[in-house]
This record gives sequence, C-alpha cells and structure tokens, in this order.
Amino acid sequence: MAETAFVIEPGRQDIVMVRHFDAPPDVVFRVVTDPELIPRWWGPHVLATRVDRMEVRPGGRWRFVNIDAHGREYGFCGVYHDVVAPERFVRTWEFEGMPGEVALETVTLAAAGGGTRYTAQSVHQSVEARDAVVRGDAARGGTEAMDRLAALLADR
Repeated sequence: MAETAFVIEPGRQDIVMVRHFDAPPDVVFRVVTDPELIPRWWGPHVLATRVDRMEVRPGGRWRFVNIDAHGREYGFCGVYHDVVAPERFVRTWEFEGMPGEVALETVTLAAAGGGTRYTAQSVHQSVEARDAVVRGDAARGGTEAMDRLAALLADR
C-alpha cells in the first residue's frame, strides 16, 4: 500500500499531505466529493462519520460530524470556494471545537504513475494554529483516512 507523506515545516502555517492512489483522477474526484461515500473513508477508523451537508460548488457549504464510541460528536465545516472537476477543489476547513481557527484547504488531483497524486495543502491563520492541529494528531487521522480512501478506491 502507498504511504501518506506529510510536509510540516517549523515556522510555517501550512500542512501538506500527499498520497498516490491506483485510480484515475476522475474516479478519485467522484469518490472524495460523493456525500454517500464520505462516511466510508473520512476521518480515523475509530470514528463514525455523518455528512450533514455537502454542496460541492463554489459558495457551497459542507459539514461532517465524527462520532466516537461514546456518542460524542466532533463537527467540521466550511465553504467551497473553487471546484474544478476532476482537478481540484478549494474550501475552508474549521474544527467546531476550535471556533474561529479557519484553514484554507486546496486538494489537487493529478494523473501520475498510472493513478492519481492527491495533494492536500491546508494553510492555517497562524503558525500557532497550525501547530495546535499538528499536536491534535492530524497526521495519524489523515493517514488513517487516506488508507481508508485507498481501500475504497481499490473496490471500485
């Protein structure tokens, strides 16, 4: 299985996550923008995911909720700013547990090596805000989500 790579450089406001998938960009784009499929891959494997809203278009809103084994809910939301299928989407990203700490995420899908290079760059409002996300174990959660997405794509 391919590995998920992270670029998290000291003193910067961004996190870059890169993964190669053995599926063409149009298939990857369809899967990552399909609200019916999001619960099958988004977030760590120990959490369930509910899609409350997902309007994949400029100005469209999204809200996903992770639910732990005790029923506690963790909401994430934002607004899509740009959508160019199957190449990229740009959206804001906010963990509702840290209101006001909004990141701008750009997901780019490029044909590479007979599959797709998935690159997600999240730019945070400050180095401190980015570092709080890193301390929250974003890399582990991102890796688990990318592993789950790879398994889902392999089934398609």
